[in-house]
Amino acid sequence: MNLLSVADLPLEDLERILKKADDFAPGVGDPTAIHREKTLALLFFEDSTRTRVSFERAAKRLKMEVMNFSVGGSSMSKGESLRDTVKTIEATGIDVVVMRHQASGAPWQVASWIKSSVINAGDGWHEHPTQALLDCYTIRKATGVIEGLHVVIVGDIKHSRVARSNVLALSRLGADVTIVAPYTLLPPNIDSWPVWVSQDLDVVIPKADVIYMLRMQRERQTASLVPSLREYTASYGLTAERAECLPENAVIMHPGPMNLGVEISADVADLPCSLITTQVKHGVAVRAALLHEIL
Repeated sequence: MNLLSVADLPLEDLERILKKADDFAPGVGDPTAIHREKTLALLFFEDSTRTRVSFERAAKRLKMEVMNFSVGGSSMSKGESLRDTVKTIEATGIDVVVMRHQASGAPWQVASWIKSSVINAGDGWHEHPTQALLDCYTIRKATGVIEGLHVVIVGDIKHSRVARSNVLALSRLGADVTIVAPYTLLPPNIDSWPVWVSQDLDVVIPKADVIYMLRMQRERQTASLVPSLREYTASYGLTAERAECLPENAVIMHPGPMNLGVEISADVADLPCSLITTQVKHGVAVRAALLHEIL
């Protein structure tokens, strides 16, 4: 079993993983979900803090061995191909590969080369399915439901693999999703997404059950897509004034890392209704449940 896209998971499998995550919450352990003879390889070709550490912690909850792969210290620096690298790693006795790569589609290619299970931990602008799983789990734990909620995703949609995976997962679970971004930060195929689209955050905020802020991904941009970060914040940043317009029980989310003062202010990130650190905590439980499902 691989997890390359949210679309790979039938709805019943998605629901089962979210339910199973309760068995791996902090302080909770499932003695039947122990995989001492299994090994997880972390292949990260892009920098990561939350996803890498989360998977490592999840694997250790399952008593798995973890192998961290460093591109800089590998034969890839001598010209070895990605195919030869992953086949070499698999030959050492790997059961699951968690892979992040700057090229969209790279995990699909790796999955065609090896027999080990492959989990997509982010491929270019394309997808980040485990982030969507932990976000759905976090929303359900905070609100009790997903079906019928109005989830507003704000920011750099064009370059966001998190947005793509979350739209897939949330819409399948019955949420109504609104995308808020300037036209320059929308993907060209946005009309095919199961979402509403708006350019006016102030109109949408009073109707949001969940407001999900995205980072401006300047490292992926090849052109200036907004006049300035100050102007972007003025129109699309979650300031303290805007946060006051949220409904009483609304929650705030962000996949991290945050650009404080750009898409979200520091005081808003620390509000009691902010689930940003809770997302990180839940990521361990959800990824442990996913690894157990795969194994």
